[in-house]
Amino acid sequence: MELTGQTVWITGASSGIGEALACELAARGARLVLSARRGDELERVRDACSRPGEHSIAVLDLADPASLEAAARDVLARLGPPDVVVHNAGVSQRARAEDTDLAVVRRILEIDFFGTVALTLHLLPAMLERGSGRFVVVSSLVGKIGTPLRSAYSAAKHALHGWFDSLRAEVHDRGIRVTIVCPGFVRTPLPVHALTGDGTPQGTMDRAQRHGLDPARVARRIARAIEREEDELLIAGREGLAVHLHRFFPGLFRRLIRKARVT
Repeated sequence: MELTGQTVWITGASSGIGEALACELAARGARLVLSARRGDELERVRDACSRPGEHSIAVLDLADPASLEAAARDVLARLGPPDVVVHNAGVSQRARAEDTDLAVVRRILEIDFFGTVALTLHLLPAMLERGSGRFVVVSSLVGKIGTPLRSAYSAAKHALHGWFDSLRAEVHDRGIRVTIVCPGFVRTPLPVHALTGDGTPQGTMDRAQRHGLDPARVARRIARAIEREEDELLIAGREGLAVHLHRFFPGLFRRLIRKARVT
């Protein structure tokens, strides 16, 4: 897939992987729609990209269904259906299941799963009518495995895998493709904003995340996956071995994960 001239909509574009991916895709010639809750931060990212005048901003909140519908309606009216939609926005978790309020579990699922699905459904009819398009879902290693302190986050990512795997099968013959990306530890602010048991942000950076992959490296790999039309991408350091351990040696994995450093 040639990215030059393609319209790419990125959610969670105000920081982390989303910000790095915006700069990478703009450098490859894409025309961007940047989304997050903070318009001022989106403007900063847009100004840092190549050809900032070609890119637009669509402020939205994945926890607010009305904002998703309004953003989709606006983008479709101005630009038509996007060629690529990168579902990158989300919130993580840092708390034991027993200590996490059910309202916090619901909020994580609302943002990470239901908001992503809702935006997809707002855009899908126009993409199907055109007969082409790609959804890129930035999931996580915990979309493949469950780890301590991330029960709701892992549940939301597992749900995304199931939903988008089904969608991929349903719409393949109608020109729509799906790429699921599973990053490991990446140096982003995700842990700082991760929700604790009562819903307050953790406010600190995890050691593992601090020493994780460079977001620019992750962005380059995602861009190549889009160009090569890959169905799934696993990008991680040594923690990526856990996925293979879980698949081939599940009993050993279950013993090791109980004591693994996951922060």
